[in-house]
Amino acid sequence: MGTAHPTGESKRNELRVNFDRRLKLEFHGSRITSDAGLLAYRELDDALGLTEIAGEIFQDSRTGKNGWHGMTGLFRQSVFGRLGGYEYVNDAERLGRDPAMRWIVGGKAVERQAASTSQMGRFETELLATDANIEALADMSGEWIDKVHDRRPPKMIILDMDSSVSPTHGEQEGTAYNGHFGCTCYHPLFLFNQFGDLERCSLRPGNVHSADGWREVLEPVAERYRERSLRRYFRGD
Repeated sequence: MGTAHPTGESKRNELRVNFDRRLKLEFHGSRITSDAGLLAYRELDDALGLTEIAGEIFQDSRTGKNGWHGMTGLFRQSVFGRLGGYEYVNDAERLGRDPAMRWIVGGKAVERQAASTSQMGRFETELLATDANIEALADMSGEWIDKVHDRRPPKMIILDMDSSVSPTHGEQEGTAYNGHFGCTCYHPLFLFNQFGDLERCSLRPGNVHSADGWREVLEPVAERYRERSLRRYFRGD
C-alpha cells in the first residue's frame, strides 16, 4: 500500500518522465499547468537527442551575466511554445511561469522561471539571427532526421521540392509583389522527404522565380544521403 495523500490519492498515481526524474505528475496540487501534453513531446525530444544539440551548434554572443538561460533552454522554449500553439513572443510572459514549460526548458528555469518576453525577443531577433546561427538552423532539420534514420534506416528516400507563398503585411524586408500568387509575400522554397519531414528550406523574396536557389537547398541534403546505402529519388514541381 502506498502512503495516502491528504486528498486520499495514492502515491502510485504519480507519473514520472525520463528526461528529468525529479519531475512528478499528479492529478492534484497547487502547481497546475494547462500544457502537460508538451511533456510527452519533451520525452520524445530527450529520447532522440534533438534540442540538446542547440548548445553545440549555436553561437552565443552574450557576455558576463547576460546569459541566465542557455541557448538550449531558450531554443526549447521557442520550439515547445509553438508546439503548444503559442505563436507570439508575448506569450512568454505567461509561459515563463508555467510549471510544464519550466521543466521543459530545464536548468535554472526549474527553480525560478523560464525566459521572459524580452529575453525571448532578444533570442529570436538578435542571438538566433546571426549568419552563423541561421546557417546552423538550416542544417538542424537534417541532423534531426539523421538521428531518426539511424534508429530506423529507410530503404529509399524520395525528396520533393516545391515553392510556396507566405503573404505579408506592411514593409517587411525582402517582401515583394508576386503576380502568380496575386499578393505581397515571401516566396519560400521547401524540400520534404516522403515521410513529411522538412529536409531544408529557404526564405526568398516574393518576386523571385519558383526555381531560384534550388541548388543551395538540394545539394546539402543530397550530400548527407551520399554515404547511406539506399535508393534516392528527386521530384520537382
